[in-house]
Amino acid sequence: MVPVFFGVLVVVFAIAHLTPGDPVLIALGEHASPDAIDRLREELRLNDPLPVQFIGYMGQVLRGDLGRSIQSNERVVIDLATKFPATIELTVAAMAIASFVGIITGLIAAARQNSWFDGTSMLVALFGFSMPIFWLGIMLILLFAAYLDWFPISGRLDFTIELARRTNFYLVDAVLSGNWAAAGNVLRHLVLPAVTLSTVPLAIIARMTRSSLLEVLRQDYVRTARAKGLAEQRVVTRHALRNAAIPIITVIGLNVGSLLGGAILTETIFAWPGVGRLVVDAIFARDYPVVQGAVLVIALVFVVVNLVVDLAYAYLDPRIRYG
Repeated sequence: MVPVFFGVLVVVFAIAHLTPGDPVLIALGEHASPDAIDRLREELRLNDPLPVQFIGYMGQVLRGDLGRSIQSNERVVIDLATKFPATIELTVAAMAIASFVGIITGLIAAARQNSWFDGTSMLVALFGFSMPIFWLGIMLILLFAAYLDWFPISGRLDFTIELARRTNFYLVDAVLSGNWAAAGNVLRHLVLPAVTLSTVPLAIIARMTRSSLLEVLRQDYVRTARAKGLAEQRVVTRHALRNAAIPIITVIGLNVGSLLGGAILTETIFAWPGVGRLVVDAIFARDYPVVQGAVLVIALVFVVVNLVVDLAYAYLDPRIRYG
């Protein structure tokens, strides 16, 4: 984890500072006085050589200080603490949909290989994997929000509904406060962006589940279980699925990080107030500290999730644990 995180730190710092545009001029405006420009440059330590800036920034990160936003002068940690729960809520919902539907679809397709369900589901999965997220999001808005009026177009909660915010996870806050009207409204706002974001990982998980299960179902111990007279459902779910789970869990872990990064498009389309929109606004404003802080947090979450996935291998496969 340490070398990966350090590599991310180096790359993000380099790219942010090599991007064209002067953050000082963007923050103060083109008509700012030379004294004000020089003073802000000195405060942000932009006059120092890049290696000196990087060492100073790395020291800040290790202390848990991600700097201050050039635009708002707010601490980046506070901005991320405010926005990140929205992205986590969206990512968890999308991953839950993708994992549940993808695993069930792949399991049925593998158990009924070469059936009409197998062919249709894999064709739909290929279509979902190839579909651009921004196009799908717009189509869902047009159909289910604008035409049918089943779901809201944007945001996380209607302005007319009051909600006591404790954790900034709106669904958790609504449940903790017993505000079921707010909980239902939060879920209605969550459906369209979560379905949009889940499309690509759902297709990947479905195809991986099918291929992994088909490989396991050809093993000798599966044929032995069938020869003993066990029901096919028990053979597939109890004997084959767990041994086929390692590639599936790996794909799920990798897609968690992809969803955190890919949420930028979805959050922009649905005006979802998460880290994705924060990063987009910061990029246009050349707000280096915000961009660096957001990418570092996403990278850290990605690395931690993959570490948990690696540790889960030992639980899923005793051969790894005993080895």
